[in-house]
Amino acid sequence: MSSIREIVSRIDSVAATQQITKAMKLVAAAKLSKVQQKLLHLRPYAEKLSAILAHVIAGTDQPLARRYTQERQLQKLLLVVMTSDKGLCGSFNKNVFKKVIAHTHQVADLYSAQIDLLVIGKKAWSFFKKQDYRLITDYTALSHNLSFEPASQAATSIIDTFLNHTYDRVELVYTHFISAVSQAVQVTQFLPIANTTPILQTNIIDYIYEPSKVVLVEELISRLLKIQFYRALIESVASEHGARLTTMSKATDSAEELLKSLRISYNRSRQAAITREISEIVAGAEALSNC
Repeated sequence: MSSIREIVSRIDSVAATQQITKAMKLVAAAKLSKVQQKLLHLRPYAEKLSAILAHVIAGTDQPLARRYTQERQLQKLLLVVMTSDKGLCGSFNKNVFKKVIAHTHQVADLYSAQIDLLVIGKKAWSFFKKQDYRLITDYTALSHNLSFEPASQAATSIIDTFLNHTYDRVELVYTHFISAVSQAVQVTQFLPIANTTPILQTNIIDYIYEPSKVVLVEELISRLLKIQFYRALIESVASEHGARLTTMSKATDSAEELLKSLRISYNRSRQAAITREISEIVAGAEALSNC
């Protein structure tokens, strides 16, 4: 049985750790609430914009949007991988890494394509720099600033790499936020734009275009892609805070259980020590009385 001093030292250590995990839990909860509000406001806007664009493209001559929708033979693929800058968020980053590795192997089996990774988050950079991947690290710290402007600039740069044929396809690998305890890693095709919601000819809305259909389609496509990229970034950050909140909550609960166990051990050790001292006193008293 451990000595009382050792048990007390462990109790102090676990209690200090519990205070840290409690603080991290509160910080994660506050950050999650803030990011979640952004996400809840952004999702309806992004979905409505996608629906409008689908109707516009369906009722538009194909050449107007062909630059963004044209499928090419896959020779160069850009994967935009979104992770966190810090750890202590459970399996959040690990799940993204596993998804990227599985997806790149799948692509390699189907195509002989060059695959580059544009990493967002220091954890992705630290992990994939040790692997046999070509890395682009210009936007590693993008999640530090969740405003639209930096994300828009990054999206514009990524879009340009597709339009100038540097890459034949661009895909986003990020964690979709469902709840604080549930997130799912997704691989979404960013470019070329995939027609995931076919519009029937009878359902096409006849819009009035001002200043012109060409200008409107260009502006809509560009804005939609930027919003999609920004939304994926916010989904990832929200998932990170949700995963960290859950992890710190479990760590705090585990620390509490360990403290209970250590206190029981302390009480037993202390009781045993008291019993032993009493026995020694009684034995000494008896020895003196027999003298």
